[in-house]
Formats: sequence, C-alpha cells, structure tokens
Amino acid sequence: MTKTLGVGLISVGWMGRLHTRSYRALAERYPELDVAPRLVIAADAVAAAAEQAVTQLGFERSTTDYREVLADPDVDVVSICAPNFLHREFAVAAAKAGKPFWIEKPMGRTLAESEEIARAAAEAGVVTAVGFNYRNAPAIARAREIVASGELGTITNVRTSFLADYSSDPEGALTWRFEKERAGTGVLGDLLSHGFDLAEYIVGGIDAVSATSGTYITERAKPTAANASHFSKASGGEMKPVENEDVALVLAKFSNGAIGTFESSRIAIGPRAEYVIEVYGTGGSLRWDFQRLNELQVSLRSDVNYGYSTLYMSPGMGEFGRFQPGGGTSMGFDDLKAIEAALFVQSVLTGEQLAPSVQDGVEAARIADAAERSAASGEWISIPR
Repeated sequence: MTKTLGVGLISVGWMGRLHTRSYRALAERYPELDVAPRLVIAADAVAAAAEQAVTQLGFERSTTDYREVLADPDVDVVSICAPNFLHREFAVAAAKAGKPFWIEKPMGRTLAESEEIARAAAEAGVVTAVGFNYRNAPAIARAREIVASGELGTITNVRTSFLADYSSDPEGALTWRFEKERAGTGVLGDLLSHGFDLAEYIVGGIDAVSATSGTYITERAKPTAANASHFSKASGGEMKPVENEDVALVLAKFSNGAIGTFESSRIAIGPRAEYVIEVYGTGGSLRWDFQRLNELQVSLRSDVNYGYSTLYMSPGMGEFGRFQPGGGTSMGFDDLKAIEAALFVQSVLTGEQLAPSVQDGVEAARIADAAERSAASGEWISIPR
C-alpha cells in the first residue's frame, strides 16, 4: 500500500525548489519505495517567496514562520534549505519536534554548531540527511568500487580541487556568504566541505591537516535588494569588508598513509564549477571532474598503454539506470539531488541510516575547522576521530 509522506520545507530559494523537485521525482525514479510525497507546508521569511511555494511549487499552504512547519502534524519530514546562520536554530528545533530532516551543508557555521545539531538529532533519535550530493554521481560510485577492490594498489596521494567563479566579479554583492557571523568560513565550508567528504568517502579518514588561505577581493558593496544572492551585483552601494576566505589550500594526511592536497577558490576566472578528485596508487589512478559528470578517467599499470581510458557511465553503474536508458545520454545535477531524496526517504521508511547523516556533516566540519585553525597558526592540526 502506497505510503503518503508529508513534506515540510523551510526556505523557498533555489535549493528549496530543488528539494521539492527531488521529492516529486521519487514516484518515477524509485517506484519500489511505494511512497507518495505530499507537499504540505513551506515557510519563508519573505512572504512573496512563501506564497510561491503554493502557486509555483504545489505546496498546500505556506507561512512566514518556520515553527508552523515543525508543529504541523501532517509533516513527516522536513527539508532545511536556509542560509548557514539559520541552520543550527532550524535543525535543533526540527529534532526536538521529532521531525526527520534533510539539511544542506555546511551544517553549521562552526564545528560547535554542527556538533550541537548532531547531538540534538541523536537525542531525538531522528533520521537525517546532509546535502553531500556529489557522492551520488555514478562515476563516484564506480571510483569508490575501484579503490575498494584494490585495483589501484596502495593509495599514495589524493588531489581534490574545487574551483568556481561565482564570486570572481569585484562588483558582486556582499551577501551573507561573505560575513563571518552569518556564513562562518568561506570556501572551506561552502566548497571544500564537499571535497573533504568525497575524499573520505572514496579513500578513507583524514587524520591531520596543514592549511593556508587568503582573501583577495577584500571589500564588496552591500546589496540593496532583500533577495540578493552571491550571483547578484551591487556596484555603487556601501562598501564593507569581506570577512572570510576566497581561496584555501590544504595538505592532508590520511589514516591509510596516503597524503592529499585540497584546493579551492570562489574567485577563479576560467573554471566555472571545476570540481575534481584524483586518486593515485601504486597500481593506477582515476580522475573525476564534475564538469564531465558522466565520465570517469581510469589508468591502470596493468594496461598495455598507461594513459587514461574514459569510462562512460551507463546502466549498472551507480544509479545511472534509473535516469537514462544507455551510456552517452547524460545525467545532470538535479538527478544527484533526486538520489539524495531517495536515500533520505528510504532511511526514514526503514529506520536504517542510508543517506549521509549529520555525523558526516560533523566530520566535514571537523576537517574545515582544523584547516581554519591551521591557516591561522601555521601548524599541522590533528583531527580527533
């Protein structure tokens, strides 16, 4: 018998809309879950955005008070898609209300906030999910299998690079993402949290880091529009300092003896969203780039000619077959979030934690925190396991 699952949404921005589309995709992509998501209520502090949840997204009703979402008895699960500075308040409240929640990363502005969210979820016994969607790329699933199989031999080094241009324009608005009080870190939390998670997901735990960072567009104009994003321009406005890092470089020591480098920039000119992970071993290497989402480059020493061979994703690799009938037809970013929604919902239905959890969010925050402290002190910082 099909189970109806009441969905509550907190924050109706781009990510909130994507969560909504992901829930809707479940009936077609994951029919075996036998679940019918019901879009019950959405909250946004901006009344016009809240209303759009009804008129455009199909929610039954909306509110400007997130507490109404958590108090609604018809809401079985909650998506938290608000800015970083609201994550702790909303997630802790969701846990105390007994609502399983799916939250975006970075989970908290600081390690302490992330740990508080995880404690609240553990005390309430609620299932959680954290938005580490790049894990869900079929090429990443295949990369993880290759490393686990031993085909690459002993892993020697890992290179992770998350380069983006979304803040490369000096006239870009000074939104909350550039304020320490509201965002926490810059690229360490926004981009490299994904890199840290991917590297540990594929290779294993990180024990220590040494880092440096820099801010190169040191001032930006405050936005005049209430709904400005980090893609918005605000030339001519009041100039204020940028309070977190534009660029970060991190050296890492893995538990299995491998060494790693992590590089990230939000002001790179050239790369648009060049999110890359490379894994090298004594028997070969592999490389994945988000900009070529459906390809995995693999080189094995056992091949007659070393060099990379391109493995194109096709049914049987990860969740590819749920979205496309054959190799060569591409999956997209939204599909990765649909997989994430399925993992979250299946976790809720079975009680088994299948989605990346708040503990995974804490792990990424722990590494980011150590990197931030290392950049300030110039020392290697050990990461408690």
